[in-house]
Amino acid sequence: MPGNEPQPSSGDSGAGQPARRNNLLLRVVSAIVLAPLALVAAWLGGWPFAVFWGVAAIVVLWEWLLLVAGPDHRLMFFSSASTLAAAVLVARLVRPAMAIPVVGAGVLAAAVFAPPERRLWSAGGVLCAGVLLVAPLLLRYDGNFGFAAIIFVFAVVWTTDILGYFGGRTFGGPKLAPAVSPNKTWSGAVSGAVGAMAVGTGVAAGLGLSDVAALALIALLLSAAGQGGDLMESAIKRHFGVKDASHLIPGHGGVMDRLDGFWAAALVGCLIGLARGGFDGAARGLLVW
Repeated sequence: MPGNEPQPSSGDSGAGQPARRNNLLLRVVSAIVLAPLALVAAWLGGWPFAVFWGVAAIVVLWEWLLLVAGPDHRLMFFSSASTLAAAVLVARLVRPAMAIPVVGAGVLAAAVFAPPERRLWSAGGVLCAGVLLVAPLLLRYDGNFGFAAIIFVFAVVWTTDILGYFGGRTFGGPKLAPAVSPNKTWSGAVSGAVGAMAVGTGVAAGLGLSDVAALALIALLLSAAGQGGDLMESAIKRHFGVKDASHLIPGHGGVMDRLDGFWAAALVGCLIGLARGGFDGAARGLLVW
């Protein structure tokens, strides 16, 4: 997720303004290309949706392992990535819930092949990539509410992202977590959360869901989770001394940089749905109150 940077002070020279404008333009263009792909995959469901998130999870795994273990651990990557690919097959040929133990095998493979000092980091990367794969598949599996659940999570995360960015730049003010991500502000966090509640309510009403008050609170929770995922990734990158997970997406850095908020929001949304609707009705459990 982009940082919600405050406006520069009047003492700034302005020399960085063209670079910031170019970066924003790259972000917009990248979003225009990637967002429709995600929406089309969600609408199609089935294999296109599973393959879309399988590829995203494998790329995130590659970025994570490159970050924590370096480029010389290809065996660890291929062994772990193969389990994610297997999880896609199991999710489609059997059911998404059966992909969970397959991801667990990938976590074990990473722990086996990782350098001793990087075992927990590497296993954590497979776990995060596995969540990114399995959580959307579990939500989308519900034939009646699956597409609506994915659209709801997209709307909350994207609104939090966009309004957090512009709210922070517009209002500035106290930093949210300066030790982890010095550019993020409380004004950006609040702007993103309030906007997510409003848009989530509108999306819920547009999808014909009657419990909009409950879903406004769910939107707030998912927005907070998304911002927490963003901060978690910022902390990891700061720990390893890098700015971006990779440079695959112009203006955004890596796929992990783009999906950190969605990863956390989808996880929380999926857990709520599972608690209320079980493995076959996670989307209903999330949306119907």
